[in-house]
Amino acid sequence: MSLSAAEDDSATEIHLPADINWEMLDKSKFFLVGAALFSGVSAALYPIVVLKTRQQVITTQIPCLKMAVSILRNEGFRGFYRGFGTSLTGTIPARALYMGALEMTKSNVGTATVQLGFSEASASTIANAAAGLSAAMAAQLVWTPIDVVSQRLMVQGNGNTSCCSALRLKNYNGGIDAFRKIIYSDGLRGLYRGFGISILTYAPSNAVWWGSYSVAHRVIWGCIGCYCCKKDENGYRPDGKAVVAVQGLSAAMASGVSALVTMPLDTVKTRLQVLDGEGNGQKSPTILQTVRNLVKEGGFAACYRGLGPRWASMSMSATTMITTYEFLKRLSTKNQESFA
Repeated sequence: MSLSAAEDDSATEIHLPADINWEMLDKSKFFLVGAALFSGVSAALYPIVVLKTRQQVITTQIPCLKMAVSILRNEGFRGFYRGFGTSLTGTIPARALYMGALEMTKSNVGTATVQLGFSEASASTIANAAAGLSAAMAAQLVWTPIDVVSQRLMVQGNGNTSCCSALRLKNYNGGIDAFRKIIYSDGLRGLYRGFGISILTYAPSNAVWWGSYSVAHRVIWGCIGCYCCKKDENGYRPDGKAVVAVQGLSAAMASGVSALVTMPLDTVKTRLQVLDGEGNGQKSPTILQTVRNLVKEGGFAACYRGLGPRWASMSMSATTMITTYEFLKRLSTKNQESFA
């Protein structure tokens, strides 16, 4: 099923590029090239994730720019990439699970909803939302342990930027040491700390994002399509730059909605995964205790610490992801001539 069917606007017809479904892809090329492309994207955006994580963990509000300057001054550029090796190790299999679940769900649900009588626009939104939900749940099986370890490494710093000394967190000598110490103290359960709330954060976030992206994509083409297309005897056809621009704008709009909806859950999740309470001789905090601590520190607004970096990270990541992802799909089609 094509989820990017032509849009009708009065007497004009816009012919968008055909969508590429799961059956059309060369799977080995899709996963190998995808791993390389998305590793590069992760490297580019990692410093923003470090800033967001530190803002969510510290007990006082520090402006993002001030924290960035402090990290650069006390830790150097390397401070922005603490835990990156561990994160990258998990990104590759997690992305593979994510992309596989995304494409299979989108293709199957899209076909089923059309057969049930839904319009193509409704089928597209439902299929994208369901695909985002299933993809996030699949990826978290790998990503949660990596997230726990990489976030603990992110908050380790030197001097004034260190969260470890202020919050009495453990120090780790790299990802392997962190894995070993977490398993020794908490068992496998320690690596999956926050798994439930991660699902509650990322599954709805992905469903909202992909559903919003589908809606935004169609709305934008409906509003400005004719101005970004070249007319031929069959109607209007967008050029490559217009397609990428609309994809990027749609992704940024969807990210804004998703970030606002799920930010409090993300803050609670981060604290659960980073703060283990052992420095105070106490048990690991529960979700309710974590929420109470946040409210004590700064009211409900404390749950939105790091919103700026998270919004920026999600917008840039989503914009880069969707344009890279669509490029990857076209690069990985079995019959390239059909999509020239």
